[in-house]
Amino acid sequence: MLFIDNSGITDPRLNLAFEEYCLRNLDPQHDYLLLYINEPAVIIGRSQNAFQEIDHAFVRQKEIHVVRRISGGGAVYHDHGNLNFSFITKYEKSNILNFKKITAPVIKALQGLGVPAELSERNNIFAFGMKISGMAQYSTKKSIVSHGTLLFDVEMQDLARALKGKVEQTDSRGVPSVRSRVTNICEHLVGYMDMDTFKNSIQDSIFAPYGGMREKKLTDKDWKDIHLLSKEKYHAWEWNYGKSPECRIRRTARLNDCRIDLDLMVKGGIVKNIKICGDSACGNDMQGLEAVLTGRRYDLDEFKRALCSVDLQCYFWQLTPDKLANCLCGCYPEES
Repeated sequence: MLFIDNSGITDPRLNLAFEEYCLRNLDPQHDYLLLYINEPAVIIGRSQNAFQEIDHAFVRQKEIHVVRRISGGGAVYHDHGNLNFSFITKYEKSNILNFKKITAPVIKALQGLGVPAELSERNNIFAFGMKISGMAQYSTKKSIVSHGTLLFDVEMQDLARALKGKVEQTDSRGVPSVRSRVTNICEHLVGYMDMDTFKNSIQDSIFAPYGGMREKKLTDKDWKDIHLLSKEKYHAWEWNYGKSPECRIRRTARLNDCRIDLDLMVKGGIVKNIKICGDSACGNDMQGLEAVLTGRRYDLDEFKRALCSVDLQCYFWQLTPDKLANCLCGCYPEES
C-alpha cells in the first residue's frame, strides 16, 4: 500500500477531484491510502437530491459547500474536525461492498486508541452505541474506492443543522439519508489529542503491517489535471445540483401576512412546472409570474435575477424579489 499526500488541501471540491483522479489514473496493481480534511461542506451521495438533504438557509448563511461525490450512500457533513479516509484497491468482486475487510485496518487503529469501534449492520463504524464513521464505495472496471469519515471533533450543532433537510415537503426519486445518533471520538479518549496526532496515529497503524509508510508522489501534470477536473465537475452547479433526481416540491410560507402556496416540479435542477397560490393575491392571474420562473434553475440567485424583472405588486402586496426567492428555495421561515 502507498500513501498519497494531498498537500494539506481543505477545499472539498479539490479533494473529491483528487480522489477521483487517483481512482481512475493510478496503477491498479498497487493499493493506495488517502487521508484528507475538508473545510465545512455537505457531501451528498451520487443518487441523492440536493434540494432534499440540506437546510439551504443555514448552509447558505454559514457558507458551507455542497458537493456531490461519485459514490452512493447518504449525505455527510465535513469540517476541520472530520478525518476522511479513502482506500483505492484493484477491482475484485470479493471487494465489492466488503466493508468488513475495508474497515478492518481503521477499526484496529481506533481500538489501539482505546475506542471500542465495530462495524454495524449498515456498514458504518459505531462506538459507544453511536456512529463515528459512514462508508461508501464506487468502482471502475479496474479499481475500487472505498471511503469514509471519522468524526473526531466535528461541530455537532452545525452537522445537525446542515443535514436537517425538509424531507416532508419533497417527493423525490433520490436516495434519502438514514440518520443515526453520532458522537465525536475525541470526547471518549483518555487525555487530550489534536487532529494532527489523531491523523498520524491512524496512518501509522494502517501502515504498520507493511513495515511503515511508503509514499506515491503525484507529478505536476497530475495536479494540473486534478485542478481541471475540480473546476469542470466539482465546482459545477450542473453536477452538484443539476444531477438531482426529478422531484416535486411543495411549500407553504407566510410573508407580510400573506400566505403563499408553492408547488414545483424540478427535473435536472430545472423548474419544469410551477403553481403559485396566495390568499392575499391582488386578483391577477399567476400565469405570468409562473412563466417567468419556469425553465429556470432551482437556485436562489437565479430566482432573484428573474424576479427583479417582475412587478410583484401586481401579484402580492409588499413582496420583494428577495423574499419570494427565499420562499421558493426554502430559505424563509415556513408554516408548520
